Amino acid sequence: MSEVDLIIIGAGPGGYRAAEYAAKQGLKVVVFEGDHVGGTCLNVGCIPTKTFVHSASFAEARERMAAVVPQLRAGVEGILSHPNITLVREKGVFTDAHTVGDFTAKNIIIATGSETKWLPIKGVDDPRVVDSTGLLNLESLPKRLTIIGAGVIGMEFASVFHRFGSEVTVIEYLKECLPALDSDIAKRLRKLLEKQGITFKMKTAVENIADIDADVILMATGRKPRTEGLNLEAIGVGLAPNGAIQVNEAFEIISHSSSLTSHLYAIGDVNGRQMLAHAAEMQAIHAVNHILGRADAIRFDVMPAAIFTTPEAACVGPTEDQLKAGGVDYQCRKAFWRANGKAMAMGETEGMLKLLSNQEDRIIGCHAYGAHAADIVQEVSVLMCRDTTVTQLRDMVHIHPTLGEILLTAANA
Repeated sequence: MSEVDLIIIGAGPGGYRAAEYAAKQGLKVVVFEGDHVGGTCLNVGCIPTKTFVHSASFAEARERMAAVVPQLRAGVEGILSHPNITLVREKGVFTDAHTVGDFTAKNIIIATGSETKWLPIKGVDDPRVVDSTGLLNLESLPKRLTIIGAGVIGMEFASVFHRFGSEVTVIEYLKECLPALDSDIAKRLRKLLEKQGITFKMKTAVENIADIDADVILMATGRKPRTEGLNLEAIGVGLAPNGAIQVNEAFEIISHSSSLTSHLYAIGDVNGRQMLAHAAEMQAIHAVNHILGRADAIRFDVMPAAIFTTPEAACVGPTEDQLKAGGVDYQCRKAFWRANGKAMAMGETEGMLKLLSNQEDRIIGCHAYGAHAADIVQEVSVLMCRDTTVTQLRDMVHIHPTLGEILLTAANA
């Protein structure tokens, strides 16, 4: 049995980032990964999806994905070749609270990510039904694609495959798409996609796959934490009702007895808190800092997210609906892409931004759709991390002509 400082189970964004950071701080690290390094995001998630988003045709997308993914995977392999890191190419399974495989460590981080959440719909075993991985692996463009679920995965694929030439229908149980996005922004984006030719069936439940007339059916109803086969029972760790490993603010695991297992951590999708690759990376840094006894100022309450439809959408902070429901005194300022010189020059005049502030004038959120909305929301995220006020934003020079001026316009509204 070999002893190291840190064992990490999983080599996705959270796992390899934790390994890299810990190794640079001098810790001896072992990483267990039974599949490709890079996790869902790199291999079958955000990276392959973005090659589709930025390709002109289905054939080009497949060709670019085949080139980009191995290149980035090789980059992760390079990160994990650090002298202080040992990569074990097998699934990590607990023997006890300090032992995984042939290694023992004082601290262990679980970073096993998530997997497709399949709804128990009649006929779900129909060969036409695929998850996002299956859709990315199609060898030919489906003439008719039906997507169950209008969340981030469903909306991105709807936009992409419609642009490639598929007839796309989206079926959603809720009354509006993208529930994390401001409802006004989400509705405007959906209406725009409808004008482009995508069919939406909102407030509709699928009861039988046989009722769907399509060549391919995408199950895009979310993801669930991946915990099967870890042997968590051996370390006294139970799961929350949503299947996630429960953690505290340092991402230490909470055991069956609701007490902390101070040397065990769970980061990324597996803890179900913020199922985003960039959230996993920052949780990794925070967990390793906790192991090292170091403080940091990472703001997990400021977590931007983007949806890469055409045009894209992005958000950070609460929605107007959430603020109203919470009785928060707030102000909403709006700005539109059609009034921006750069947007007009680009021919990208469709879009709207909402800038939200509290009664102290501090910026507390931003929701937007339009060309490069994610870049603008990222700027707002930085401002929020420094508790910037709208008044202070008004005094910040923005390059002309840029889409960033949309934010300045909102501040002056």
